[in-house]
Amino acid sequence: MTDYVTSADGTRIGFDRVGSGPPVVLVGGAMQFRAFDPTTTEMAGHLARHGFEVVNYDRRGRGDSPAEAPITLAQTLDDLRALIDELTEGADDAVALFGNSSGASIALAAAAAGLPVSKLVFFEAPLDAELGHEGAVFLDELRERIAAGDRTGTLEVYMADMPPEWIEGAKQSEAWTTMLAIAPSLEPDAESLAWTQTAPRRELWAGITQPTLALVGTETMDFMDAAADSLVANLPHAQKRAIEASDHRWEPRTLALVIAEFLVG
Repeated sequence: MTDYVTSADGTRIGFDRVGSGPPVVLVGGAMQFRAFDPTTTEMAGHLARHGFEVVNYDRRGRGDSPAEAPITLAQTLDDLRALIDELTEGADDAVALFGNSSGASIALAAAAAGLPVSKLVFFEAPLDAELGHEGAVFLDELRERIAAGDRTGTLEVYMADMPPEWIEGAKQSEAWTTMLAIAPSLEPDAESLAWTQTAPRRELWAGITQPTLALVGTETMDFMDAAADSLVANLPHAQKRAIEASDHRWEPRTLALVIAEFLVG
């Protein structure tokens, strides 16, 4: 049964929790929410069996967390703060965050904002080059489409740098209707990615001292590999690891074990 927490502006955020032990919150990437992403739900179950309380939630504007556009990164961080408060009952305890794809840049922003985070695990954070301008241009284009109510255009902008067969396949699939419905919720993904280019990363991430694991697939795109290297170079307690994965996708049991080993260690 879905649980709910109320964010700072009154928006209700739907989530599942499974297992018991130290809490871990799963921060989904661009197209992820529980009813649309059984792979993450399966991974959450495996991770819980390693001795963790795992929270898988619908980000604002998706699934059981409906919200109107515009949807901002600040609101998204408020949602995370509300979830963490629920898990820790307002105490000084911290939670671990797992960020998948652009969920990694959101988790980074949460840690930089001072949310009580114990450890960070990322899978293929899609960061562009440090101090580049790509993120700001991308965010402006996305916001224009969202403001115009152009959901197809929003998705086309968001997926423009992905292999062309990905968006063509999506348009021909049953999933396209769902993707159109959640298109406005992509703004925080783009905003968090743009944020990672707004200052030298060592300066931007100076407050992120938590142990961090940057994961990449054994078959990945070059810029994903470079992004993981940038995380390691600019965070004081970060390490990089390759796992068996390809096409920006992972196997649930394998990923759960890797996360558990890092969090326990």
